[in-house]
Amino acid sequence: MKHAAVTLGYAAVFTLLYQVSFSHWVLFAGFRLCALLFVPVRYWPALAVGELIPLCYIGFTCREQYGTAWSLVIMVPPIVVAMPIVRWCREQLRLFPSAATVKMGVLLLCMFLVAMIWTVCNLSSMAVTQLPPGYPPLHWDVLASRWFIGNFLGVLTVTPLAVWVRESLALTAKGARWGQFIESRLLLEVVSTLLPTLALLIWLSFQAGSDTARQAARMAMFLPVIWVALRHGWQGAAIGGTAASIAVVLTMPMKNDAGTLQAQVFIAFAITSMLLLGARISLLNKRDSQERDDLRMALSIAQRNIYVGEMQLRQASVAVEQIRESVRLGYSHLIGRLRHTVPVVDERSYMRQAAVAQEQLFRLSDSLYPSIWRERGLPAALREGSIARGLAEVGISYWCDIEGRGLSRLSPSVHIAIYRLACECIVLICSKRKASDIRLRIRGGLYKGRRWVVLSVESRADEERAAMARWEDLMVRLASSGMGFDAIQHRAQAFEGRARRRNLQSGERVSLILHDPEP
Repeated sequence: MKHAAVTLGYAAVFTLLYQVSFSHWVLFAGFRLCALLFVPVRYWPALAVGELIPLCYIGFTCREQYGTAWSLVIMVPPIVVAMPIVRWCREQLRLFPSAATVKMGVLLLCMFLVAMIWTVCNLSSMAVTQLPPGYPPLHWDVLASRWFIGNFLGVLTVTPLAVWVRESLALTAKGARWGQFIESRLLLEVVSTLLPTLALLIWLSFQAGSDTARQAARMAMFLPVIWVALRHGWQGAAIGGTAASIAVVLTMPMKNDAGTLQAQVFIAFAITSMLLLGARISLLNKRDSQERDDLRMALSIAQRNIYVGEMQLRQASVAVEQIRESVRLGYSHLIGRLRHTVPVVDERSYMRQAAVAQEQLFRLSDSLYPSIWRERGLPAALREGSIARGLAEVGISYWCDIEGRGLSRLSPSVHIAIYRLACECIVLICSKRKASDIRLRIRGGLYKGRRWVVLSVESRADEERAAMARWEDLMVRLASSGMGFDAIQHRAQAFEGRARRRNLQSGERVSLILHDPEP
């Protein structure tokens, strides 16, 4: 049943395309090759029978006009003689390595070989044709070139476009095909640029006052093909080549027009070149896309590792808090026991030691992960947390300005990056021991569906106040790595950002931008 459906369907389409084809634009040759490329080999006999049916009808109806020999030769389906070539390209040369890829060089070789062998079939039928008396002698070189260009251009018009459709269907899910097709940039540029340009050239060819101008308009039809191929690779060349081939035929004043044949030769050469060049461009685009995907994956892994590291610091901070509470209870229990066993004990000395131990544990816990951050969020941690307390202990004035409400909409991983980068920037600026005032500014926004945040740390130098500052404990107090500007730049790059360092007249500024990985 399937074989009968293939036979009838192929015969119907072949007959339809046969009516619109002629010697130098054999459109059904492209359909014939597509059938061999995409139909499984087990259905090839059905294709041969489907082509035999209309050929037998043509042979019987035109036998008296062209002779019995011609009718017998014309009944041999050309699709049969092309089957070994196509199968060799499909199986031995691996024309389609996967469902969504094609070897463009092998495809062009296959199209060239089948065009040659079908040209031989056309010439063979012409050689046994019964010509009427007084018919001028045949010029076999002209006939051969005309039939070869017709077959090759017919194949170029249909086959690459069909391969593109096959690739597009393989790369998209069934439910999303129509939506992706409508939103495709290739489709947009074809509709907005390629087709209007070809329509304008067609109009110019009809309005041209001389054959030279008409021929120039035809030759210029290869320009939009080159443009769309450079933009979208061989896929653009396939669509542009089909449109240009049809446009050249539409400007044809008669079937055997020599000017049209010359333009078709030029367009065929342009399409072939652009398919080869476009295949290379598509490969480079694919590599570039793969590199971008790998970069996104690397950034995602880096962001995830940063987040996991911060969660471990948070757990460590909670553990230190628990130890601090245990130390407090232990000192209280110890002093209570000593009060009963040693009446003359200096409790104030023990209490001072307990307070110092608890304060040190609190500083360690707060530097690992500020408790105010856990309780009241990032804005409170930046304004009142360990940064503000640490700078106050050192003797540096500190202001924090947070503009807008964009900070609350950022993901937790970006919150962590903002806090740690603020600590790193402050320690970097204070490393010269000249800063007397620190100002932290944070501003966020939304661009093209992605949130961003800008962090700026600016210092002002006052040598007298800076000389009185206590710088030794600042790095430990802020839990900074102290690795300098390179560490800041690398962490900003993990969030697709960048950092800048700039000397000011009264101090220094370090600014950076981060992008939220979550939409």
